[in-house]
Amino acid sequence: MAKVRILSDRVANQIAAGEVIERPAAVVKELVENALDAGATRIEVEFRHGGRSLMRIEDNGHGMSRDDALLALERHATSKIAEADDLNRLASFGFRGEALPSIASVSRFTLQTRESGADAGTEILVNGGKFVHVRDCGRPVGTRIEVAQLFNSVPARRKFLKTDQTEAAHIISGVRLYALAFPQVAFTLIEDGRVIFRSPECTGLAERVAEIFGRQLAEGLVPIEVTEAGMRLSGLIGRPGTGRATRHEMITFINQRPVDSRALNYALIESYHESLPKGRYPLAFVFFEIDPAAVDVNVHPAKREVRFRSETSVRGFIIRAVLNRLRELGVTAPSVVAPSVTSGMEPRSVPAMAAPLAVPSAPKLAAVLPATTERRVTGHVSASTPAVSSSAAPSPLVPVAAVAAVGTASAVSGWRWLGLAHGSYALFETASGLVLLDRRAAHERIWFERLQEQFRDGTVPSQRLLLPVPLELDPIASALLLARLEFFNGHGFEMAEFGRNFFRIESLPAWMEPADAEPFVRELLGALRDGRLQDRNIDTAREQLARLACAKAVRLGDTAGADEMQRLVVQLFACRAPLTSPAGRPTHIEFSHGELARRFQR
Repeated sequence: MAKVRILSDRVANQIAAGEVIERPAAVVKELVENALDAGATRIEVEFRHGGRSLMRIEDNGHGMSRDDALLALERHATSKIAEADDLNRLASFGFRGEALPSIASVSRFTLQTRESGADAGTEILVNGGKFVHVRDCGRPVGTRIEVAQLFNSVPARRKFLKTDQTEAAHIISGVRLYALAFPQVAFTLIEDGRVIFRSPECTGLAERVAEIFGRQLAEGLVPIEVTEAGMRLSGLIGRPGTGRATRHEMITFINQRPVDSRALNYALIESYHESLPKGRYPLAFVFFEIDPAAVDVNVHPAKREVRFRSETSVRGFIIRAVLNRLRELGVTAPSVVAPSVTSGMEPRSVPAMAAPLAVPSAPKLAAVLPATTERRVTGHVSASTPAVSSSAAPSPLVPVAAVAAVGTASAVSGWRWLGLAHGSYALFETASGLVLLDRRAAHERIWFERLQEQFRDGTVPSQRLLLPVPLELDPIASALLLARLEFFNGHGFEMAEFGRNFFRIESLPAWMEPADAEPFVRELLGALRDGRLQDRNIDTAREQLARLACAKAVRLGDTAGADEMQRLVVQLFACRAPLTSPAGRPTHIEFSHGELARRFQR
């Protein structure tokens, strides 16, 4: 074994940097927090090439003397705490004294600072953890820090950084969080020499939200302010029925610290149980205040998570506060209104059944294919898409051979339709007993394989909109979309950039309604963020896109006829995998004669 030795301060700092500095945005976060702790009322952030070549954070805070500036570059040097017990009453962002030495150990680090009353400022240059010089400099009161050539001393770490566009998006998103947390502080953000965000001191949170996320989003928010038993909740929440497909616009602050709190997130989602459909998340920009002794902010190296001493009481308070506010607004449980249908037809906007996919082992189904009708929807140009025709002649059920070793439960020859239960389940009598078919699961399977074929062949029918749909995104979502415009535009969409973080949706896949365009694109971007849509492999990306799209393509009427249900069965068993939906749910279940008999035995 090697001899035990004590690591040098330089190596120890570089190891600590691995915990604290995972990407350029983490550097900006630490330095912005220091500026806020120093009482700054004006903060300017500049970065180049996603932060890897330069990050500059300048403030008008208290500044430091030369001795304090040198001491701040030592490990565990801090003005925020003196004893371990001080962690129980933290009122500042930084407190461990690790950020500055860690950053300086993996970059070319320049600090300029001057405190009030000093004749000159101090400049310190550190390169890869080694001091280069300490000298006087002229500057106003406050602090300026430049971090250049990030990870220059540990090049292996640079390989794990994402594209400049992605890293820039994380920096922009992080700065905007602190701009939300401190509306009274003026923020300026500069990327590659271009000012992309400048917000003067704001009178309140609503004004800052409108500046950052847009007026349209801000108009869907209402204020909330509740105090109870030493806890206080304030901020803005979404109106009943206003939601998103992801949690990225559900932002929480605890004692003004932006954090990802599972307790607060769960409480917010639970509060909207009666006012948002399943799978939708509320809009929220809320500040939760509690005695610092009742919350631990030191459970994560980057301070992104917190732990409450009494999580149950916190969740209960949040749920009560939000529910009461929503009920003041007259919230009612959401309901899904089924589109009107005629003669067993599906809604005109989306075809109920498309032509079956070309499966070599499937029988010819020409006799039962629906006709092609032209659809016209207000707001966009008509497109010819397959749809069920009310004038189509009734077609007998064509026995379909099992595809891919289907089994006894899927032998569809001789199925006789009996009726529809609860608008969702079709009941069939078979030679073996009874079959209960899930209409939605069956339609999703048909659509999934149809979309896969269209994506593969590049034959996605699209419709051009007379009025383009505007789309305003946050910086991360905007970067994701810009990097994948070619992919989306090759699969039925036509989207174009229309200013920074603004886009226009000009064409849609033929199966999509214009009203669904914005939420669906946001859902796609949310799936990219969450890793549910991977685009490194084109085939995998197309499959995942089809999986997300098929659920949106299906719109079921509340009635159905025998011919329609028989055609659905034929098309389902022409699929490669008819037994399950793309999500893995069974498309149908069978009750054999034996099972039915056992159920009725004494």
